[in-house]
Amino acid sequence: MKNSEHSLKTAEELLKKYFKHDSFRENQKEVLNRILMENGHCLLLMPTGGGKSVCYQIPSQIFEGKTIVISPLIALMQDQVDALRKKGIDANFINSTVSKKDREIRLDNFITGKYKLLYVTPERFRKREFVEKIKKTNISLFAVDEAHCVSEWGHDFRPDYSRLGEFREMIGSPLTLALTATATREVQEDIIRKLHLNFSDVKILHYGIERPNLRLEALDIFDDKEKFEAIKKTLDKFSGSGIIYFSLIQTLEKFSQMLGDKGYRHGIYHGKLQAQQRKKMQRSFLNGEENLILATNAFGMGIDKPDIRFIIHAEVPSSIESYYQEIGRAGRDGKDSLCLLLYNQEDLYTQMEFIKWANPDAEFYSRLFDILKNNLMQVNSYGVDYLREQLSFKNKNDFRVETALGMLDRYSVTEGSIENKDLQIISGLPEILENENYLKEKMMNDNKKLLSVVKYFRGEKCRRVFISEYFGFFDEKPCGNCDNCTRNLDSH
Repeated sequence: MKNSEHSLKTAEELLKKYFKHDSFRENQKEVLNRILMENGHCLLLMPTGGGKSVCYQIPSQIFEGKTIVISPLIALMQDQVDALRKKGIDANFINSTVSKKDREIRLDNFITGKYKLLYVTPERFRKREFVEKIKKTNISLFAVDEAHCVSEWGHDFRPDYSRLGEFREMIGSPLTLALTATATREVQEDIIRKLHLNFSDVKILHYGIERPNLRLEALDIFDDKEKFEAIKKTLDKFSGSGIIYFSLIQTLEKFSQMLGDKGYRHGIYHGKLQAQQRKKMQRSFLNGEENLILATNAFGMGIDKPDIRFIIHAEVPSSIESYYQEIGRAGRDGKDSLCLLLYNQEDLYTQMEFIKWANPDAEFYSRLFDILKNNLMQVNSYGVDYLREQLSFKNKNDFRVETALGMLDRYSVTEGSIENKDLQIISGLPEILENENYLKEKMMNDNKKLLSVVKYFRGEKCRRVFISEYFGFFDEKPCGNCDNCTRNLDSH
């Protein structure tokens, strides 16, 4: 079917059929109008929980050709495809968790039209056989989810995302919809440029922080005793579900013990738990068996739970982007919810350490690459601790090795993993990881992001206005529902 006058009507019929809603939200209508009626490229900035995915899922069933969705979230693909199938929409996904044989079957089924919607990770485009097959099919819509990953100045850069412009052109430069909840003006421009789109051809639709039910508060906390009292006070006030975010696993475990001693039932979630335990905890929280979760920022992707009444950041987050994404999980049912930031000067030092570990210098990359090249068998046999020893440091909290290994994988320098004992080198070090000026600039940029969190805490203007302006939206009115607005009203 060509894009025509009745496309929006068709879209509403499909919404009713598959999603059991009578009509789209106003902002969804605006996006669909751009995609279906104007047949134009779109960069969509919509808060977490705003209904972004419907903006490509429904068009995928209207367009004559296929829809390919680029997503970095392997863990979510299965959930999204399962949810669509339950609704009656045929879709599938291809990522590294799928066997080679199944990947081939799924790709052939997509090409022959068994389903019109396919989720893939950007890394898939590294595979020549995938690219050759995809090039032969008619792609009507190219949807880029979590589009901020395109930019090295964003908070979750993925090198394969920065090559999506090339891949777009390989498959015939189809109509493109880029979606994200968080992108500063600089990152928005980067997304458009990296997707090889012309600025004049892209409509940027942004819906600010349209969550008037979220109450934003920040408290200055002196020590752990004060922090615990603030958490306890919030738990006693709210009876619904909540998440308490921590930066450090050891702090999380300490507070878990303290809360347990006082009789507060809760679950914990962090990266050192086994995958099975994490899955179980996520399920318990989603189905209401567990109301309170103490978590690191590893918890949250795919948490589509409408009735989260409070989110507490017990330690300072690394950026406004990650903070905004995490508080966006509260109050999706539209009811009043609290987002409380507990600010302790000491926590800043933790984040500064994290920034240091997340930004190895050029010499570190060079030394690591040499060790991998010359001692790969030992690395695969003895693991990450062997690498630490070879690099002459023993600090278990120094995550530079993990960061650097992750970057080598993202830049297609290595394949496989140390955990599976099958790590191999497939290319040389990219120029960018040997460029000391670039690496210094990136580290400075991460420090600036942290400084913005300090300004958010210390600032006296409306907190929602502060966040909006951080993302480049300067027309937001004071919310009247944050501690600063309340304080300003009281002082008049």
